[in-house]
Amino acid sequence: NGAGKTTTIRMIMGIILPDGGTIKIFDQRNSIDVLDRVGYLPEERGLYKKMKVGDVLHFFGELKGMKKAFISSQIDYWLKKFELSAWKEKKVEDLSRGMQQKLQIIVTIMHEPKLIILDEPFTGLDPVNTNLVKDVILDLKQKGTTIIFSTHLMEQVEKLCDSILLIDKGKSVLQGDLHQVKSRFSHDRIKLQYSGDAKFLKENPAIEKYDDYGNYVEIRLKDGENPQKLLRDFVKVAEVYRFEIVEPSLNEIFIETVKSEN
Repeated sequence: NGAGKTTTIRMIMGIILPDGGTIKIFDQRNSIDVLDRVGYLPEERGLYKKMKVGDVLHFFGELKGMKKAFISSQIDYWLKKFELSAWKEKKVEDLSRGMQQKLQIIVTIMHEPKLIILDEPFTGLDPVNTNLVKDVILDLKQKGTTIIFSTHLMEQVEKLCDSILLIDKGKSVLQGDLHQVKSRFSHDRIKLQYSGDAKFLKENPAIEKYDDYGNYVEIRLKDGENPQKLLRDFVKVAEVYRFEIVEPSLNEIFIETVKSEN
């Protein structure tokens, strides 16, 4: 929070100006023509609450230069996709917070932009609608749309993103291909299920961290320690049902990276 994600997006969209440097989209400086090819979902609500849902979509479609017939077909398609067809003639203010978020996402994507920028797209959504929006994002990605996705929910990043950029205090602290980034941190964490005395693990000098989650234990080895040696020694004193070297979560990587930077 407060790292500079939304500020960066606002600079990309030309809402605020950077102190220095230039920002290009499609290798061009910002202009109305360029931004018409962009779909932007801001963190804040940007809907006219007294207007009907269908009228709001018609209005924003016309702002993007869409033809009326295409606007109508897109409205029907996306309202059905987001399970909002029954609300087409209702006022925006009658919609729940989650419904308004889905409506705002439709506004963002209905003109088929080449670049979509989503600032906290899952705000206000329950788990069912979160999955619905996630599926739409993945479908757009598979069709070749470039998507910039800003969030502090690392589990969503792991499900959706190919590349990541972690920002702390306005500066990039980690970036690159998601799987390559995770592989750099992936060799010292082990999930264990076993029966026996935990003393061997808790007092083992090779182990830096021990967490008991009830159904399983997760340990972190110190730098340079061999997980296979640990397994060979451990099976001598316990019955091991599971021994899995795992990638750390992106949330763990983020916390570790920010701590090291500070």
